[in-house]
Amino acid sequence: MRSRYSAFVRQQPEYLLATWHPSTRPAQLQLEPGLRWLGLEVRRHRSLGADRAEVEFVARSRPRSGAAVRLHERSRFVREDGRWTYVDGDLS
Repeated sequence: MRSRYSAFVRQQPEYLLATWHPSTRPAQLQLEPGLRWLGLEVRRHRSLGADRAEVEFVARSRPRSGAAVRLHERSRFVREDGRWTYVDGDLS
């Protein structure tokens, strides 16, 4: 989770796509230019089995012009061939 947040901060869509599960990965990813990331709080994580996990987090950002925004998500990850990938998430 933290590495994916860092990829958003560093504007690295290639890394985000590489860590996204193929079953839900978009063909391409456009990151918002000028978006400033303000912080990540991992609220909890839990194992859903040997190769499944869930992470609840809040990420804060501020667009180039405008007020700060909070993204609160419960994300699902799966491990295949020793690698964890993001599958999907539910926004709160």
